[in-house]
Amino acid sequence: MKAGSLKLPEPPVAGKVTHHSIELKWAYEDNKPRNGPPEHWTRFSVEQIDPKKHTFKKIYLGYGTRCVVNGLKTSTSYSFRLRITRPLGESLCTPVVSVITTRVPYSGRNLHHALNREDEKELTTVLQSGTVDVNVKDKMGFSPLMVAAQKGLTSLVDILVKHGADIGMKYSTGKDSLMMACYAGHLDIVRYLRRCGATWQSRDKNGCSPLHWAVDGEHIPVIKYMIQDGCEVDMRDKISYWTPLMRVSATSGNPEVAAILLQAGADVNVRDKPGITPLMVAVLNNHEELVKLLLDSGADHQMKNEYGASAADMAKAFGKENIINLLNKISQTDFN
Repeated sequence: MKAGSLKLPEPPVAGKVTHHSIELKWAYEDNKPRNGPPEHWTRFSVEQIDPKKHTFKKIYLGYGTRCVVNGLKTSTSYSFRLRITRPLGESLCTPVVSVITTRVPYSGRNLHHALNREDEKELTTVLQSGTVDVNVKDKMGFSPLMVAAQKGLTSLVDILVKHGADIGMKYSTGKDSLMMACYAGHLDIVRYLRRCGATWQSRDKNGCSPLHWAVDGEHIPVIKYMIQDGCEVDMRDKISYWTPLMRVSATSGNPEVAAILLQAGADVNVRDKPGITPLMVAVLNNHEELVKLLLDSGADHQMKNEYGASAADMAKAFGKENIINLLNKISQTDFN
């Protein structure tokens, strides 16, 4: 058909492009208004080029000025042309336009993969893509910041925080990134999170504070820094009302950790709900060195729990001869 009477058309332009679709738009106006039945209107068809066969396949036919091509491959170039047909059969094709689909959007999986590989460049690329939430959790329920804090990845912690990571976000147990860094002993990250607003008053679901977790991890530099930074030493959990000193007595029995707490003013005779003291807990767990330290620090071995049992009674009940001998010596000293 001759196309002399047709207005020279512009090629279609790309609208929204994704990893699997391309939107094509075009504008064409002739002097004939759209009156009467559609068969009297100008018709449009979009043709896709097969680069191997050098043939054209019609993928759209209608009267609109937009179409979306779906089911495409990622990061692949596609070529199209627009054919304009008048009611009398006159037609003209536009020049070919080529459009490349995008790569598959980044996901949380890409973010955590970059994190686990400790790949700062890839982590930054994923975050800057704008398609991934910086707080997206992995299959275990950990946010990227929690993972980085727990592993001691200081530079990655910095990248995540600068991209908006939620410092206060908590794991299912209520632990946050600060608690995880305290337990793991990463002092540089503990300092960094504090500068960013993390608080010593944060609590997990059991009411344990960052200091409880630092004590459990037995990390002396972290504990010293926390105390110097104003962390309260006698915070209680909300299950048993245990302070960090009582946690030492129940778990590690580390006398060096206990000494730091005591020097900072921890109550050596604090009681939990059933009236148990740190000394009683240390006795029950056979922490002999800690028992000595507590006694030297003013622990009252004559105190009794709500059932009327003292530390000596507990040592005798469980046959802890070394502790019994130690308490007997203290009792003899008191008597003299």
